[in-house]
Amino acid sequence: MIVVGGSYAGLFAAMAHRRSLMKVLIIDSGKRCNKPTLHFHNLITHDGSAPGDVAASAKEQVLKYRTVEFLDGKVVSALKKNEIFEAGTEAKEVFAGRQLLFAAGLKDKMLPIPGFAECWGNSVHHCPFCHGYEVHGKALGIILTNGKEAPFVLMIYNLSKNLKIFTNGPSTIPQEWKEKFEKKRIPILESEIQEIEHYEKGQMKSVILKDGSKHILEGLFARTSVEQHFNVTKEIGSTINEMGFIQVDDFQKTNIPGVYATGDCATMYRALPVAIAAGTKAAAMLVKELVEENFYMEKEFSPIYEDL
Repeated sequence: MIVVGGSYAGLFAAMAHRRSLMKVLIIDSGKRCNKPTLHFHNLITHDGSAPGDVAASAKEQVLKYRTVEFLDGKVVSALKKNEIFEAGTEAKEVFAGRQLLFAAGLKDKMLPIPGFAECWGNSVHHCPFCHGYEVHGKALGIILTNGKEAPFVLMIYNLSKNLKIFTNGPSTIPQEWKEKFEKKRIPILESEIQEIEHYEKGQMKSVILKDGSKHILEGLFARTSVEQHFNVTKEIGSTINEMGFIQVDDFQKTNIPGVYATGDCATMYRALPVAIAAGTKAAAMLVKELVEENFYMEKEFSPIYEDL
């Protein structure tokens, strides 16, 4: 099996696959989406840990298994020849495998606001479940450029009643929601954002608007658009859904036989436990398919050495 992406989903999938005696190649470009984050939460036994430490430990444990290989590189092409998949890297290397698993995560598109990217993952957050507890009761803000996402405000209001909404320009919030926010005394600020003022290590200090006002905050929530690191539709034919994620079924299968996708690239629920669970589930189904295929082959062989 070739795994495109060696972060949490890819590593857990590789471990489960290898423990079923299957050979695995992981190709990873090092673009882990939570790389800027100093600490993550909601993972039992690792709550509050540094993401890099957990990823490094997971990689070390996976690579202790013989016939698991890890390649630092970026996959730029993929195709299917007969029943074999070929993955090509930026370094013009080509690797072949009977199965292909995409676990490359996503790229968050930063809002074009000075200071936004520097604070992303540390004091500018996308998920109240991942980072909300640490800022509950504090002065918070939410950037709401899409009025359809007005219900998201409730999740942040649950954390703190000291909340401001920044629309970064004329508001598109539906009138019914404006009235609800007014009743709760949640101000809606429509001036464009000039800058997110911040300290070192991405800790925000304030939001400065173009109308000259300055708003001291200890946390800011925002939704960003995302893009895939790899164009699976163009390269292999896998379907992308309307939200930009690789379309999979309940078992992480794509519409292309032998191709699976797991982790952030295939779900809107971007949380570490979800990625780990999905990676393990995908591996189980990939193994099931492979052992069934091997069982009915005329020639029996050990999958450790001959599954590629």
